[in-house]
Amino acid sequence: MKLLWVKTDFLHPTTRGGQIRTLETLRRLHRNHEVHYVAFEDPAQPEGLARSSEYCTQAYPVAHRVADKTSPAFALQLIAGLFSSLPVAVSRYRSAAMRRQVETLLGQHKFDGIVCDFLFPASNIPRLDACVLFQHNVESMIWKRYVEHAAGVKRAYFALQAKRMLAYEGEVCRLVRKVIAVSEADADTMRRIYGVARAYPTPTGVDLDYFARPETSGKLADLVFLGSMDWMPNIDGAVWFAGEVLPLIHRRRPDCTLAIAGRRPSAEVTRLAESDARIKVTGTVPDVRPWLFGSLVSVVPLRIGGGTRLKIYEAMAAKAPVVSTAIGAEGLDVTDGENIYIADSPQLFAERCLALLDSAAERERLSAAAWNLVASKYSWDVVSRGMERLLFQ
Repeated sequence: MKLLWVKTDFLHPTTRGGQIRTLETLRRLHRNHEVHYVAFEDPAQPEGLARSSEYCTQAYPVAHRVADKTSPAFALQLIAGLFSSLPVAVSRYRSAAMRRQVETLLGQHKFDGIVCDFLFPASNIPRLDACVLFQHNVESMIWKRYVEHAAGVKRAYFALQAKRMLAYEGEVCRLVRKVIAVSEADADTMRRIYGVARAYPTPTGVDLDYFARPETSGKLADLVFLGSMDWMPNIDGAVWFAGEVLPLIHRRRPDCTLAIAGRRPSAEVTRLAESDARIKVTGTVPDVRPWLFGSLVSVVPLRIGGGTRLKIYEAMAAKAPVVSTAIGAEGLDVTDGENIYIADSPQLFAERCLALLDSAAERERLSAAAWNLVASKYSWDVVSRGMERLLFQ
């Protein structure tokens, strides 16, 4: 089979959950199918294009500069977002060059499947009715949650963007041939709010061999929070945990340390380490595994989000016990108290962390049950076979 895959970025260096999900899926699809991959080229990351042969037959890099969120260009995009019908999160990836490249490929090849990976490149695909939307999040739900946790002018701006995202995401979901969501919860949400009958779930997977725990590992921190620290839900979660939960833990365990490990930490996240020596902000790390192996508990304190968190299944594969909010674990096949701890209030979140910090036996019980869950159901080979059926049936 011949597949056209359109995404906003190449997949190396692999630093985000969406990249991991796409990379592991395409690596397996590429074994049996011809994959043509279109994405924006980042000259600062030549590894992306150089390693694309790992998951595609032919790569088509497109020149397009995506403004950094700290740049004046992004500030101008935010101002323009007051007047555009497109949400800013989508318009910043709109590209006439990508649209021309896709049109050229559609004219040259007969594809058995066309995939729009995430919502953001959808405006660059001329034939959405022939396309499958691989939607890693329900974007409008993320923006709705931004509004809930914002105030003042920011809340008003987020509300405007949430309204536009709801309209745009709904339009695209109704236009495409089918939607593939990353959980049954997301698929159900899109059926319900967008009236889309053809929305199907595919589960999140994990590479069990890659995350196999070594016999020995040095301790790096008591608690670890992994994730891209330039993504607003992770920033909000880190600030909330450090400000509301960690002080409650410190009342019982004053020496408890927290590592926040993830790429490009924002100023808000960096300041957490500056104000408390017990908090370490690593910035980009070449490998997250030492932080999972070297910490006692993995925390996922998200109050905003959508889709599913690969970081939870990765922690489980690494046999690191997990404490998460309900939103952090949303859409995952997990059971509170059996293979994960779920807590939404600062008090309960702190208590769950302390229960694990205080008891090696409880850490072992929870992590063993979690590993059994992901090992039996969520290897990438199993997950990718289901994705293949959804793409080509």
